Amino acid sequence: MHKRVMDTDALAEDLIIAVEQMVRYVRHSAVAGGLSTAAASAIGRLSREGPCRLSELARAEGVSQPNMTQLVTRMERAGLVRRVADDNDGRAVLVEATDSGLDVFRQRRAERAQALELLIEGLTQPEQQAVHIALPALARAIQSRPPRS
Repeated sequence: MHKRVMDTDALAEDLIIAVEQMVRYVRHSAVAGGLSTAAASAIGRLSREGPCRLSELARAEGVSQPNMTQLVTRMERAGLVRRVADDNDGRAVLVEATDSGLDVFRQRRAERAQALELLIEGLTQPEQQAVHIALPALARAIQSRPPRS
């Protein structure tokens, strides 16, 4: 019989709590642009993935198309995104981040990075080394898992 070194149930529970606390901490540290969580997520996706159809953006963000339409309209009024014709389909419209939207995204990312740097600086050297090893390992595990349907 193979004995497990760690209690994976307890480890998973501890990780869930830590991730939730870290996400809340980082989310509250990013204030540039005064964006809602939904707007910050959408502008982040557009910044990373480029222009996309409103329906695709809604699906990717897990919201209804009417809600995404309202959000995009508000972000468009704020100068963060614009609607442009789809070169591949003349009937379709794409949503893309503007230069201003990209700037807000970069500022928010820098604020989040600074918040995490402060957290890491508060750790002991062995704790920093553990984070340095564990986070890339978790990222690899996530990337190697098949998508959930």
